[in-house]
Amino acid sequence: MASESGNELRAYHERTKHSPVSVRSDPYGLEWDNQPLPFKVYADLEPIALPTELPGSQMPALEAIGATATEPALAPALDLPGLARLLYFSAGVLRRKTYPNGEMYFRAAACTGALYHVDVYVACGDLPDLPAGVYHFSPHDFALRRLRAGDHRAHLVEASAGDPAVAAAPVVLLLTSTFWRNAWKYRNRTYRHCYWDAGTILANLLAVAASVHVPARVVLGFVDDVANRLIDVDPAREATLALVAVGAGGKASAAPPPLSALGFATMPLSPREIDFPIVREAHAASVLRSADEVRAWRDGGSVRPAPGDGSGIALTALPAAAVPEPIEAVIVRRGSTRRFPRTPIPVDALATVVDLASRSVPFDVAVTPALCLIGTAVDGLAPGTYASDPDGRAIRLVRAGEFRREAGHLGLGQDLPADAAANLYWLADLDDVFGRLGNRGYRAAQLTAAVAGGRAYLVAYALGLGATGLTFFDDDVAQFFTVDPRRTGVMFLVAVGDRRRPK
Repeated sequence: MASESGNELRAYHERTKHSPVSVRSDPYGLEWDNQPLPFKVYADLEPIALPTELPGSQMPALEAIGATATEPALAPALDLPGLARLLYFSAGVLRRKTYPNGEMYFRAAACTGALYHVDVYVACGDLPDLPAGVYHFSPHDFALRRLRAGDHRAHLVEASAGDPAVAAAPVVLLLTSTFWRNAWKYRNRTYRHCYWDAGTILANLLAVAASVHVPARVVLGFVDDVANRLIDVDPAREATLALVAVGAGGKASAAPPPLSALGFATMPLSPREIDFPIVREAHAASVLRSADEVRAWRDGGSVRPAPGDGSGIALTALPAAAVPEPIEAVIVRRGSTRRFPRTPIPVDALATVVDLASRSVPFDVAVTPALCLIGTAVDGLAPGTYASDPDGRAIRLVRAGEFRREAGHLGLGQDLPADAAANLYWLADLDDVFGRLGNRGYRAAQLTAAVAGGRAYLVAYALGLGATGLTFFDDDVAQFFTVDPRRTGVMFLVAVGDRRRPK
């Protein structure tokens, strides 16, 4: 089993921390003539066009974002338009803008540096209008490309040690990261970004699935080699991060076809790829090699903070009916805010963000981080730092005061966190994570926090606010919130505020 101590990923986390000294002394500059493509493109495979007339939903967006589980008995049959809808609103290209030097793609979910290094693959049984097979989702032309014919889901059932959701799912999605497509800009820190950017995609996917009562479960316990061989990727360059079991009532065939190598050609990403050994070594240190290792890893259980005692400031979230529009409209409107006017937001809006971002996520093993926030401009809430109860229903004042300057510093010295109405930080107890879940627990810690951050994004835009994900000075954040930076890891940061320009 991958090191149970977690020493390798703890070392990776320490080595990739940002500090004022490390950032200011870094001479690295972007090589624009070597920028990688934002898509994986199979050069010789014919596209299978996905339908563009997509079914809509009626569920209010806030209800969909906060949904924690869907009863499999209520699940509708999944067909090709339904699958296309899930792919489009989680990882699709929603808009394009042409510039003198090229074209900018605006995707459904936020991604660090707009580099879009996370790909989605589909393993399915026979669906209406789509035969059983393994497919790559191509966002650039909204199409599937078939990698394997036949029903291969049983490989994933075995790889996940018989996870019941995987065993019953008519569709299993595989999310991967191609490291170089992010490392071109973020280098060694890319392994964190793998899960940050997969998490925002998953936040969209889970909400879109819930809005039409399609069950979806994220599975982090699986045999890495089987998943990677199924889609024929080299894990030193592109690796499977997570499985998502989608739908119900679709039992896989008992005898799947064998997994032969495919060797399909793909377009070069850039004139030259640069290897970052620390990234691939971090991933390799957290692999699971057998179904027995998967079961042993899951036995560590989910990691959750202690329940709150209810003694803080009660938060009253807005009802779902406050935003009657569906989740699709919110995703189309969502962006990453580039400027916050220093105007306050209502406390019930912040309460709704905290509440829905804190809802449980359907994971096989989850590491629920603690949520701490800096409030600077929230009507009805005194400025200061706060710690949220794990259920997001109350917050406790930690330190009163005006902390705009500190918020700006912690967010890499940028104006956005200084100007935001609130900054939400998710922090994980890495001693607990590594002690119970070893190196692979780091995947769960980063991904669970990123899903929460992705939900915060969606809630903010549903309420007409703005949000943006930011990076941070790791140890400065921990010290600001008076926790031990040797024990506590900062996982994710989202700044929330008004995005309307002052009149």
